[in-house]
Amino acid sequence: MNAIERAIVRAGQAGQELRLEGVPTGVEGLDELFFQVEFHDGQPKTLPLGGFPRGAAVHVTGISDTGKSLLAEQFCLAQAARGEGVVFVTVESPAAFVDMALQQRRLAMGVRRDALDHVVLVDAAMHDAVREDLPTFFATVKKAMEEVGARHLVVDSLTGLYEAREMQARAIVRRVFQFVKEHRLTAVLTSQKRSGHEELSAEAAGGFAVSHILDVTLVLAKRTVLSAAQARMWNATLGEIVRFLRIDGSRLCGHDTRTHFLEISREGLLKVGPPLGTGGEGQ
Repeated sequence: MNAIERAIVRAGQAGQELRLEGVPTGVEGLDELFFQVEFHDGQPKTLPLGGFPRGAAVHVTGISDTGKSLLAEQFCLAQAARGEGVVFVTVESPAAFVDMALQQRRLAMGVRRDALDHVVLVDAAMHDAVREDLPTFFATVKKAMEEVGARHLVVDSLTGLYEAREMQARAIVRRVFQFVKEHRLTAVLTSQKRSGHEELSAEAAGGFAVSHILDVTLVLAKRTVLSAAQARMWNATLGEIVRFLRIDGSRLCGHDTRTHFLEISREGLLKVGPPLGTGGEGQ
């Protein structure tokens, strides 16, 4: 069968092996923002999916210190606590520091120590070949996947795979996306915004193409309360940092389209709060 024939698949057959189900995110208040459709009494009804769609490549973008790495770590630990293998590729911080952060998050989440047996770290921060050469990157991730029978992949961050070569961002992200799909992984892939980007847009370093390729995009943002009007609007105090989360899109299921408050607890855990205003939910 040639390439043309392999590329043609009949609708209703291509997805027979797949089933829409939720993967708990590990972030309080986030699982309920994704929906699935079921029929009851001849009518379509939306029900919470219970997490990210299994098999999705989830893009988490925002400027620095908005909670991207926290979300990635909480997702990782939530899967490990359920006995599902995770490969965590750290592109920004050396593995030893990520391991220390995971230990803190594990204690805050009440996850057992032996859950970490299901997690393998890939240190792309300290090994240039893994970070800068895609064949080496994929070979290393495959080897790590074999150690824990991984069903999940975390890359923190995608931006580090195309530093100083953003013209190649689309091609690099496309290959990571194809790898995720080929191995039926659920992936959380963080990326950094440039300071000039609008805070609540889906644009990331590398342009809008990053979000366009991946299945789900979460936008994280923060604002400093600098006026009495902002303090009243956000129920905050002057000088306080207020954080926000919005699901910018999800190709695989329905999602809440509103912007929500996002909190970071003293223990260092993310929690999704109530929405701003009274807007409706995306279906």
